[in-house]
Amino acid sequence: MDVFATIINFFQQGGPFMFPLLIIMVIGMAIALERFLYLRRARRENRRLWEQLLPMLNQGDYEGAERAATHSETAIGRVLGYGLARSKSASSRADVEMAMEESLMEVTPLLERRTHYLATFANIATLMGLLGTIIGLIKGFTAVANVNPAEKADLLSASISVAMNTTAFGLMVAIPLLLLHAVLQSNANELVENVEMAAIKFLNSFGFKS
Repeated sequence: MDVFATIINFFQQGGPFMFPLLIIMVIGMAIALERFLYLRRARRENRRLWEQLLPMLNQGDYEGAERAATHSETAIGRVLGYGLARSKSASSRADVEMAMEESLMEVTPLLERRTHYLATFANIATLMGLLGTIIGLIKGFTAVANVNPAEKADLLSASISVAMNTTAFGLMVAIPLLLLHAVLQSNANELVENVEMAAIKFLNSFGFKS
């Protein structure tokens, strides 16, 4: 109960900017959770499909590989499916490579979708916390302008302490969001690199000269 009461008191003293910061935190955490689950599932499904496709490519069963890739919604399935379809009419490795690069440009935004919002929310939380503190300080100085000089120091220190709550909470929201953004961006980049590696291995399985 003491912890809960402390949190309630912290919010009450922080002023009206605490609630927008709380909303930003909730939305940011929801996006981070959704992205984490999506990327984890994408990594698992990509690995499963690649383990299915690799033996087919090594055996030259390109028809079977194309069917498996076409019926998959994974990033590797889309890119390799596009490459396999293009290889039927392509006369060189470059034609197939360009086709898969085009498909990769369509897939990459899906893996990185909404992740950039986390960095934006972190910046907004930091700035909003500072704004709340500045407004709180202005109110504090205005309030003690006509107060007895003997009481000014105590009232001013109390006002500053309350105003700093907004900055503190803004940083408490911003720092985890920035960390989550870095982790999710790293995971998305790793998935893109895995797809690129699979595309290179796929191209090497063909007999194109150039």
